[in-house]
Amino acid sequence: MFTPGTVRSPSRILFGALIVGTIVATTPTLAAPPAPLPFPFLLQPPVATYEPPATTPQLITPREDEATAYELPPRLRRQVVSYATREAPGTIIIDTPNKYLYYVLGNGQAMRYGIGVGRDGFTWSGVQSVTRKAEWPDWTPPPEMIARQPYLPRHMAGGPGNPLGARAMYLGGTVYRIHGTNAPETIGTHVSSGCIRLTNQDVIDLYSRVGVGAKVIVLPMERRADLGRMTR
Repeated sequence: MFTPGTVRSPSRILFGALIVGTIVATTPTLAAPPAPLPFPFLLQPPVATYEPPATTPQLITPREDEATAYELPPRLRRQVVSYATREAPGTIIIDTPNKYLYYVLGNGQAMRYGIGVGRDGFTWSGVQSVTRKAEWPDWTPPPEMIARQPYLPRHMAGGPGNPLGARAMYLGGTVYRIHGTNAPETIGTHVSSGCIRLTNQDVIDLYSRVGVGAKVIVLPMERRADLGRMTR
């Protein structure tokens, strides 16, 4: 049995439900809180590192016509001089005492080059001929040289680092050659084991003039050739 104070009319119940629905509908939905940052809370910015681009090493090979870095004294530089001789044009005359090589041009003239010659005890003299020519020759030290200098290589391929330099002209059946050098400061000195050396630039010039079979006269230390006078 219901008492009058506890009975609610249907209209009042409906009105209350409408109010509750309105409040729920108008209440804003709160966003979910952000996820906590990992420890530590302050992240360090990434550090940029510089890596230079990969490059291929450049191999520089000296050109044959490059000027030598060493400047020869004026008297040892290649030059045309007056030179009286009965030898035919194309003959090579090695003036050992004065350290000159003359290439006879004819008409009283010769091309004169400064040279390096054999050190004390290794000079020689005589008449030979050019039996072979080679560009950027290989070097095989003769047994006699190996015996004196056992640290030398038994063979070295031709190239800019080869002690025979850019060109070689082989003399008869001997172990001697007229050749270039990568040590131009030795021109004008007694330095070799008997070979005649020129700068690479000079030996290239001489090589272009000399043919196989050319006569080569090597004067002894006791005899001095006509030094020749430079022509203008």
